[in-house]
Amino acid sequence: MSDNHGNTPAAWTAVVVALAGFVVGGIGLMVGSMVLFWVGVALAPLALIVLAVLNKMGYGTSRH
Repeated sequence: MSDNHGNTPAAWTAVVVALAGFVVGGIGLMVGSMVLFWVGVALAPLALIVLAVLNKMGYGTSRH
């Protein structure tokens, strides 16, 4: 198991993007804006893409 327990720039960036997606989507639901809701929904899978790209760039954990 890695020593950093997932505390990498790649992981934190993905968490922030996913959290922003949930917040934007939640605000969209509360104010009744379906456009804002779908923008939030689109940000959630974007977090996985960001994580994969940053891992490939070397900002994730190194596997031995």
